[in-house]
Amino acid sequence: MTLTDIIQILLLIPVAGGSVFCLLCVWAAGRFMSAPRSAATYLPPITVLKPVYGLDKGLEDNLLSLCRQDYPDYQIVIGVQRLDDPALPLLRRLEREFADRITLVVKPSEPVVNGKVQNLVNALAHARHDILIISDSDVRLAPDYLQTIVGPLADPDVGYVCTLYRSVAADRWFEKFELLSLNADFVPSIIFSAVTGAATFCLGASVAFRNSDLKAIGGMAALGDYLVEDHEMGRRLLALGKRMVLSPHIVEVLADYGSFSVWWHHQIYWDQNTWAANPVGFALTILTRAVPFALIFAALRGFDVAGLQVFGAALAIRLGTAAIIAGRYLHDREGLRALWLLPLRDVLALASWYIALTRRTFVWRGHRFGLTKSGRIVPRDGAELPLTAKAV
Repeated sequence: MTLTDIIQILLLIPVAGGSVFCLLCVWAAGRFMSAPRSAATYLPPITVLKPVYGLDKGLEDNLLSLCRQDYPDYQIVIGVQRLDDPALPLLRRLEREFADRITLVVKPSEPVVNGKVQNLVNALAHARHDILIISDSDVRLAPDYLQTIVGPLADPDVGYVCTLYRSVAADRWFEKFELLSLNADFVPSIIFSAVTGAATFCLGASVAFRNSDLKAIGGMAALGDYLVEDHEMGRRLLALGKRMVLSPHIVEVLADYGSFSVWWHHQIYWDQNTWAANPVGFALTILTRAVPFALIFAALRGFDVAGLQVFGAALAIRLGTAAIIAGRYLHDREGLRALWLLPLRDVLALASWYIALTRRTFVWRGHRFGLTKSGRIVPRDGAELPLTAKAV
């Protein structure tokens, strides 16, 4: 057996592993999304924390979707970290329009470590209720979101509740890569983990929990030097003996990237988050990347019949299973139309996976930070990058 033969056999491991994983994700999605849902009966007063940094695409509609919830008693605390934030005129107008609902907190807080946590700490000081929800600025909500996400917290053993999210409004070709990364890769993996218990997680873009539990794990500020603050919060809540609930409710996250470069840096940042949350699990995802390794396999064989058959089978399974999940379970028509880009996105994802394993810096909102091997943030080195779109 030659070295080339050995390499080809090794390449078939992720091809087979990735294809099987795609099929398992369809099974998991069917099982998870078909589970019966109970009617909302637990409707305590709640505070929604909404960190804002800049004028994101669709921000007004995102905020209005929160202000117009079908829920009896809730407070919205919007946190802003800059006195010159371009979103402030909009936020002040909404504060006047929904004076009984919105509390706007403007406190200069230049990011030193995790900027989102710093923003949340400022907002949390004005929360009136024990039940808290974090909802990112790029999230758009259905009218029944609050009653759906808060329901499982009626059980005191539940520590936090997350919802699924689906990327939408991918207007540019490189934003469609983000849509596919989320809808065809991240969400199916999350559903698989929830059904099988393969990994624990906490989805910080849409999560409900109790302030009393947060205080029991050290408070929000204690999460400030973690890159993946939501995962660390979830880990600590689980360590209290609490459990996590993943709701089948789907919120929308708007894809908002000014250029391919901005998206690419965000993709690496996203992979760095995954690596920091679960280093071993992230490294092992190399075994599920069927399409790029099938392409390499076919290329090594000179694109002969056997090579093309392997590549064709891997591609058909990847596209077919992604189409089933997008169409049947996520109701993602945008994703179905963008599936032709999925093979290229998968090849790019292999490159970003490698970079995330080796790079020890990351960029957040135009600021560069260091990253330790344990996933902790090293205060920024003072270098700032141009702020384009929402960056990373």
